Amino acid sequence: MSKTVTKSTCCYCGVGCGVLIESDGDRITGIQGDPTHPANFGRLCTKGMNLPATAASATGRALYPELRLTRDAERQRVDWDAALDTVAERFADIIRRHGPDAVAFYVSGQLLTEDYYIFNKLAKGLIGTNNIDTNSRLCMSSAVTAYKQALGADGPPTCYEDLELADCVLFAGSNMAYAHPVLFRRLEAAKAARPDVKWIVVDPRRTDTAAMADLHLAIQPGTDVALFNGMLHYLIWEGLIDPDYIGGHTTGFAELKALVRDYTPKMAAELCGILEADLITAAEWFGRSPSSLSLYCMGLNQSSHGTDKNLALINLHLATGQIGKPGAGPFSLTGQPNAMGGREVGGMATMLAAHRDIDNAAHRAEVADAWGVPVERLSAEPGLPAVAMFDAIRGGRIKAVWIACTNPAHSLPDLGNVAEALEAAEFVVVQEAFANTDTVPYADLLLPATTWGEKSGTVTNSERRISRVRAAVAAPGEAKPDWWIAAEAARRIEAELYADDASLFPYQNPIEIFDEHAGLTTGRDLDIGGLSYARLEADGPQQWPLPSGATTGLARRYADGVFATADGRARFHATAYKPVAEPTSARYPFHLLTGRLRDQWHGMSRTGRVPQLFSHTPEPTLTMHPNDAERRGLKAGELVRVESKRGGLVLPLAVSDEVQSGSVFAAMHWNGQFLNSGGINTASLPKVDGKSFQPELKHAAVRVERALLPWRALAACRSADVLALQAAVQPLLADCDYAAISLQGDGTLVLRAACEKAPAGWLERLFDALGLQPGPDMLEYRDARRGVVKRVGWCDGRLACFVFAGDAAGGDALLDTLLAGELWQDPRLAVFSPKGLSTTPRERIVCNCKQVGEAQIRAVLERGADLNELKATLGCGSVCGSCVPELKRLCAATAPQAA
Repeated sequence: MSKTVTKSTCCYCGVGCGVLIESDGDRITGIQGDPTHPANFGRLCTKGMNLPATAASATGRALYPELRLTRDAERQRVDWDAALDTVAERFADIIRRHGPDAVAFYVSGQLLTEDYYIFNKLAKGLIGTNNIDTNSRLCMSSAVTAYKQALGADGPPTCYEDLELADCVLFAGSNMAYAHPVLFRRLEAAKAARPDVKWIVVDPRRTDTAAMADLHLAIQPGTDVALFNGMLHYLIWEGLIDPDYIGGHTTGFAELKALVRDYTPKMAAELCGILEADLITAAEWFGRSPSSLSLYCMGLNQSSHGTDKNLALINLHLATGQIGKPGAGPFSLTGQPNAMGGREVGGMATMLAAHRDIDNAAHRAEVADAWGVPVERLSAEPGLPAVAMFDAIRGGRIKAVWIACTNPAHSLPDLGNVAEALEAAEFVVVQEAFANTDTVPYADLLLPATTWGEKSGTVTNSERRISRVRAAVAAPGEAKPDWWIAAEAARRIEAELYADDASLFPYQNPIEIFDEHAGLTTGRDLDIGGLSYARLEADGPQQWPLPSGATTGLARRYADGVFATADGRARFHATAYKPVAEPTSARYPFHLLTGRLRDQWHGMSRTGRVPQLFSHTPEPTLTMHPNDAERRGLKAGELVRVESKRGGLVLPLAVSDEVQSGSVFAAMHWNGQFLNSGGINTASLPKVDGKSFQPELKHAAVRVERALLPWRALAACRSADVLALQAAVQPLLADCDYAAISLQGDGTLVLRAACEKAPAGWLERLFDALGLQPGPDMLEYRDARRGVVKRVGWCDGRLACFVFAGDAAGGDALLDTLLAGELWQDPRLAVFSPKGLSTTPRERIVCNCKQVGEAQIRAVLERGADLNELKATLGCGSVCGSCVPELKRLCAATAPQAA
């Protein structure tokens, strides 16, 4: 069958990589980076390279609308008319009884701009509520608020070309090597070409990004403002600021100067827990550089003082005139593929379309006129942002919530409260491509949506560049585009509330939606009046602003020193240092830090479908410094309970000096589909920034104790449909004190579980879920006195499945054998004495693309090889390059053996 190649974009981080999707008409068969796309020039990370594998199976997809009439009933399949009529009737009934603010929408930075536009218009223009927020509140809102307060408008003033042009790069709260690996490749290439470029990394952990820095400032968690204020104090004292720029283009410097007078380098360094000399070095490099670029992400944003952290960093740029010129400026790295597009259409509780303000009467009138609705229908009261929204649902003030393309039951802080909110709501709609997220079980109505490779529209990336997203294949089952679902429901709600009015939702395709959105931007700072689908098709991705008549978009903003404020001047803000929202104490002595893994994405609803993406980090862990572990008598691999005032979970312990003493680290991704809990946000706190309303997801105070769980189980099973196997096993996780699922090899499910004692009936349910029933190729060993049960099966002469329960000793050796997939050579009874097995222990995979392990790499390095030889001999680092930072770290750490 002939193959079709479709131009589109990746659906992960805000880099906005262009991709070429190969398909055979019915299914996606391959992918490569688009060499013509200016965001990535053909590069893709390991997650992007594996996108076709995420779409290879319809297992786990939401395929049909499902409805339940009562909470104690199972959802049943219904047709689209019944589903959409139910949405309209239930929402209209609640609005009539309780008013428009009794309903809410919680949507996603992974929606397309056109999807977002319809949801925003539905909430604000039709229903008349500003209760529409997005998971972008959890990642970008502090950056947005700081840009608006300091520069007058949302949106980075920088572009990707600045990565190559910067002479000094300051990374703040960003493990860019993991979170934005394609852009990091560009930085690596630039530094290789110009080794004098200085990299400063501000991060409490020694990440792969920090390990490559010229200077790593391992500050105490939450002390970023003190650091930036101390740097500014030094810049002022040493005359490294730009008085002409300050006087001609800014206001508020005198107040800031008075504040930072107290932040001497010595005082600031002590607050941060770093050397004064290192703070001074950072200030020297930043201030004396011809072009200084800062790159920042969740480490600054996810804080109860996130806006102040962003403002304090922007202060450095304004004071030195390092903004609006090549290679310089404050560059916030967008966390999701279309968080910026959602803000462009006003799809958040605190803004209106095209960067307009809810509390501005003229702005409300402009939007009302464009939409053809009475101006009084547009509420002047800001809506409830994410955390407050779910508090209101829990408290009964919001009766119905429509959740689209996001998973709040995993991603919001203080998950116990979120669960109570979803249980308390009168009506929960979940619009989702995947049927097995933590939020779906709460849905009274499940609406199946299209996903990557099936959608058409636009997205905006971190450098304000708009790209076309094109569908490569048809959606499975009855899944529909998000904009279509929202528009069809909106028309039915119109019929309930305003039967005599002309429809606000006449759209037949995404083009019509985009054109209406573009019209609303005319004359605004993000003007795209000169942009259309036709132009995107002809000229490729374009940056905004791009007004009518312009030949190109604007790469850098504020190059003329005129800002988007009323007087054209940027604003300095006096930002006093404030500590983390929850300090450590004798009872909760550890700083809990959270962050990303290299090969997983958010809640793993997509990446968790691909066994290969588990290779680098197969299982969740809690990482602790070796000294802290030794003082507590803890060893790597032991199960520990990490707990805050709100709740906790059990995790295996990893020991590493990549975290400082007094801190522990857990990845954000693992959730109830892979764990017996909702993940690390069970322990996080819901404290939010008072300006941006972004929660402090990066930090909580916790205690860590050994988990005494003597009953252990280890199970593994190879399957042609490992996703179906996961769905069958997942309900068993909740019955354990600890349980974790991992997908490994070519399609093997691995389950580890631990309890105080064996859960009644659990083992038989596990055998049923795995299909491990007695037969000629199944052996079983039981020791009733010791409570040990072992069952092992073969298929075609190869080990295919096993369960070791009660005592899992030896199970890991058997797992190595199963994953190797080789013909069984030992006597079958040897499985019950694994010490006699002919097996080689697995090694940790470093390079996902070539499946190269750490032991292989170290062996080559010990012979004196360098990075280039590693690439040539083993192939690692030669495909997507996501493993290159770790390869460089291994090169630096592995000394060649003496001849």
